[in-house]
Amino acid sequence: MLADHLDKQGHSVAVVDQDAKSFRKLGPDFGGLTVKGVGFDRQTLENAGIERAHAFAAVSSGDNTNILAARVARETYGVEHVVARIYDPRRAEVYQRLGIPTVATVTWTSTQIMRALLPMGADTQYTDPTGTIALAEVHIGPNWIGRRVSDFAAETQARVAFITRYGTALLPEDKTVIQDGDLLHLLFPADQRDEIENVAQKGPVRN
Repeated sequence: MLADHLDKQGHSVAVVDQDAKSFRKLGPDFGGLTVKGVGFDRQTLENAGIERAHAFAAVSSGDNTNILAARVARETYGVEHVVARIYDPRRAEVYQRLGIPTVATVTWTSTQIMRALLPMGADTQYTDPTGTIALAEVHIGPNWIGRRVSDFAAETQARVAFITRYGTALLPEDKTVIQDGDLLHLLFPADQRDEIENVAQKGPVRN
């Protein structure tokens, strides 16, 4: 899916896999290169064009393979943008501290499932180094449906950074109307979290 998406955007894409049958999963219109081999083998990577690569994603089913491939791409070939998919959340934290960007698949998936099971409250996505400002995904109560973003901001004193709607992020305007299923991503003082969550759930005081 990643390779097809990048290819459709006009990027030059090469896919490496030690099982040639895996290339059948690519879309019928995929115009990139397919190379059979191990993702951390230098000759395989060079056959795939690693020496002129702008970015490298290690997304095999093995954590060790992914991190080794990511390190080879970055440290041996100097690829600027490198990311590794890691299933073990503890390993992901270690590699992040080593400066290797990772996507912790299990952590991300479990978080999304939790948000579907328990949609109350706010899920913090970022806190500034001083702990003063937080960015959080907030589920809103039904009383906000049909109200404008400007009303929500005025009531909560939080800034709506963006909205996730049907899986797509959008930048709201003051006149944007909140719809059922919207996830609001808010910037607010970290010490006001409880008050903002409460207003987001209960709805506006003023009608």
